[in-house]
Amino acid sequence: MAMQIMRMGNYFEDFEVGAEIRHDLSKTIFESDNNLFSLLTMNHHPVHINADYASKNQHGRVLVVGTLVFSLTVGITVADISGKAIANLGYESVEHLAPVHVGDTIYASTKILSKRESESKTDRGVVSFETTGFNQDGVAVIRFRRSALIKRS
Repeated sequence: MAMQIMRMGNYFEDFEVGAEIRHDLSKTIFESDNNLFSLLTMNHHPVHINADYASKNQHGRVLVVGTLVFSLTVGITVADISGKAIANLGYESVEHLAPVHVGDTIYASTKILSKRESESKTDRGVVSFETTGFNQDGVAVIRFRRSALIKRS
């Protein structure tokens, strides 16, 4: 059996408008992930770090910080989407669709929305994507759009 070499990212030409990528990577969010992210980002809202407080509020348990869910979902896509990127150009319309709790596992898929060659440099192009993050039950928990400057092969 031949070993498969992991390829980091895709070139501009590899992306087909309308295609959807189901990313292989996934991650279960542990209490330590949420606590560390809360500390690093100085988000000390008790709904994220205080189980007693969270138990008496809308969702009844600790919520994972939304920007952790966003960052994790972006990270899941890197091997397929931006591994050959020169730069991420922008993120837009980040939507938190459902709560995420400690112990949830995040999966993601990405649709290729558009692509265009660079007007100033022939070795690159701009690709726009829409990524949706799902939990272990298949519930969409986050959706966002972004564009990246991608190398040509």
